Amino acid sequence: MKKTVLITGGAGFIGSHLCDLFLGKGYSVICMDNLITGSKKNIAHLLGNKHFKFVNHNVSTYISIPGKIDYILHFASPASPVDYLKYPIQTLKVGALGTHNALGLAKAKKAAFLLASTSEVYGDPLVNPQPEKYWGNVNCVGPRGVYDEAKRFAEAITMAYHRVHNVDTKIVRIFNTYGERMRKEDGRAVPNFINQALLNKPITVYGKGTQTRSFCYVSDLVDGLYRLLMSKVNDPVNIGNPSEYTLTEIACAVKKMTDSSSKIVFKPLPVDDPRVRCPDIRKAKRYLQWKPKVDLEYGLLRTIDYFRVC
Repeated sequence: MKKTVLITGGAGFIGSHLCDLFLGKGYSVICMDNLITGSKKNIAHLLGNKHFKFVNHNVSTYISIPGKIDYILHFASPASPVDYLKYPIQTLKVGALGTHNALGLAKAKKAAFLLASTSEVYGDPLVNPQPEKYWGNVNCVGPRGVYDEAKRFAEAITMAYHRVHNVDTKIVRIFNTYGERMRKEDGRAVPNFINQALLNKPITVYGKGTQTRSFCYVSDLVDGLYRLLMSKVNDPVNIGNPSEYTLTEIACAVKKMTDSSSKIVFKPLPVDDPRVRCPDIRKAKRYLQWKPKVDLEYGLLRTIDYFRVC
C-alpha cells in the first residue's frame, strides 16, 4: 500500500514542487488548493497521474478526506507581500482556522503534520543571522502583521496539538525561496527583478537597496522539508540559504544575467520591511544533515530561463 500525503496549498509555487517530490518517491498525493494564489498550471503535468488527486477546497472551512492519510503538509497561505496585503483577512483565516482544521485532520488520521511557517515570524530582526531561539521583533498591527501573526499563531496551535494531543508535528521556518513556478506578479524581489529585466523596464529596488536577503533555490528547500518531515524534530527549524546579499547586488546580478538594458531605480521602503534576513541553519545541519547545494548564479539562471518562456 502506498502511503498518502495531503498537501494544502499544493498548487502553489512550493506546494507544487512538493507534489513532484512525493510522487517521485512513490507516494499517493492529494493536492488541496482553492487557487486564490495557486494555479492549476503548476500541477497540469500531474493531472493524468493515477496517484495524484486535486481537490479544490478552502482549508479555512472544514476538511473532510476519506481514507488513510499518513502525512499532512500545510502550505496553504498567501505568501508574498502583494498577496497578503490584497487578502489580509483570508491570510489570517488560513493561518488560524486553516491550521486548526488541518491539525484536526492530522489528529483524526494519526498523520504526521508539517507546518509551513516563515522567517517573517522574526519580523524586522535585531539579531542577525536569526536562530530559532530568537523570538522576533514584529509589529503586530502593521500592514505586514496579518502574515507575521497568522504564522506565529499557526506555530503556537501546532505546538499545542503536539503537547496536548501527541500529534507528530514539525514546523519549518522558510526563508526567501525562488525558482521555477513563481508568478511574474508575485511581488517578491527575484521574480520582480527578472520580469522587469526581461522586459527592459526599470528594475525597482525599495529603500537604499542595502537591506539584505538570503535566497534558497526551491530544490534545496524541498529536500530540507522532506528531511524535516521524516525526522524526530518537533521544534521549529530554519530552512534557507545562509549566503547573504543586498537587494542591489541581486538586482545587478539579474540585470547582467539577462543582458538587460534596464536601469535600476529606487523607491520608498515599504512599512516594516526587514533590514536584514539570514537564517542560522546550524540546527538543520545537525539534526537533518541538510545544507543548501545550489549556488545563486545557477539558481538564478534556471529561474530566468523559466521566466523567458512562462
